[in-house]
Amino acid sequence: MKTVRYSKQDYVKSSPQFFRLIAASSLIFTVIAICGALLFPAPLLGPADVGASPNPAKSAWFLLWIQELVSHGTFLIYPVLGIGVLFVLLPWLPLYQHLWRASWLPRGQFRVNVMTVAVFTGIIILTIIAGFFRGAGWRFVWPY
Repeated sequence: MKTVRYSKQDYVKSSPQFFRLIAASSLIFTVIAICGALLFPAPLLGPADVGASPNPAKSAWFLLWIQELVSHGTFLIYPVLGIGVLFVLLPWLPLYQHLWRASWLPRGQFRVNVMTVAVFTGIIILTIIAGFFRGAGWRFVWPY
C-alpha cells in the first residue's frame, strides 16, 4: 500500500467556501424549523395527572417519527441507535472517497448519499404518518 503525504498546499481552505455552505444550510434549516413550529404546534397536553395519564400522548412534532417506530415494537429503537452510531462513525468508515471541496451529495460518496437520503425520507414519512394519520388510542385515522 502506497503512503501518500499531503502538504498544506494540497488542501482547500475551509474559510470562506466551506463556512458559506454551513451558514447557508443552517439558515435554510432554521427557516424550515421555524415554519414547522408555527404551522404545526406541539400536541402538548395540560399538566400531568398521575391518576389519569393519556395512552398514548403524542410527542412533539420533531420526535413523532421515533414514537411511530416504537409503537410497532420497542425493539425498533435499536436500528435507530445503530444508524445514529453509523452516522457518528462515517468519517472513519471506508464508505467514501476523499473529497477536495464541499458539495451537496458528491458523486464520490454514492453509498453515503443513498443512506443519508433514505434515512431522511424515512424520518419524514414516519413523522407525517404519526402527525396526521394517528388519532385517539394511536389508531390510524383519515386526517380530514
